[in-house]
Amino acid sequence: MEALDVLLKRVSVARLAEPAPTAEQRELLFRAAMRAPDHGQLRPWRFLTIEGDGRERLGELFARVVAERDGDAVKPEALNKARQMPLRAPLLVAVIADLKEHPKVPELEQMLAVGCAAHGMLLAAHALGIGAMWRTGELAYDPRVAAGLGLEANERVLGFLYLGTPVGDLRIPPEVDASAFISAWNG
Repeated sequence: MEALDVLLKRVSVARLAEPAPTAEQRELLFRAAMRAPDHGQLRPWRFLTIEGDGRERLGELFARVVAERDGDAVKPEALNKARQMPLRAPLLVAVIADLKEHPKVPELEQMLAVGCAAHGMLLAAHALGIGAMWRTGELAYDPRVAAGLGLEANERVLGFLYLGTPVGDLRIPPEVDASAFISAWNG
C-alpha cells in the first residue's frame, strides 16, 4: 500500500473479529510506534497487550470502577456494558504515557509523542489490512483503571487500541476540505 493511501484512506473500524494480528504483524505495529516524533529521545510510551481472558478481566475492572463511581445509582445495564467493552476486539493495546521529568520536554509534549506513537500503530494496522480503532472514554482516564492496570504514579492511559479482523467492508472516508482549517498568519 502506498504511503499516501495509508494517510488519506485510514478509517476507524468498529466491528472487529478474530483473528487478532499475528506476532509478525504486532512487531511491525510496535516498530511503527517507535518512529513517533520524540524530543529528547525519551520514549515516553509503554503499551500493554490485552487479549484472551485478559479482556474479561479488563471488563470486570471496568464494571468494578463503574459500580464504585455510580454507587447505589448503578444500573445493571451499565455494568454489563462495561464488562462487554473489551470484548469488541480480539486484541486491545493500552496506550500509556510514561511521563518523565525533563527540563526541556514538558509532560504535554511527551503525551503528544505518545499520541503520535499510537497513530503510527493505527496507520501501520491499516497498511497491513488490520482493523483498528482508538477508544477512550471516561474509564480510560479513571485513576482506578490506571491502578488496576498496574500503572505507576507518572503514567497515564491515553486510550485503548482495538485491533482485529474487519467485519464487512471498510467505510470510505469522506473528503474533507483542508482549506477550511488553514489560514495565513500575517504577523
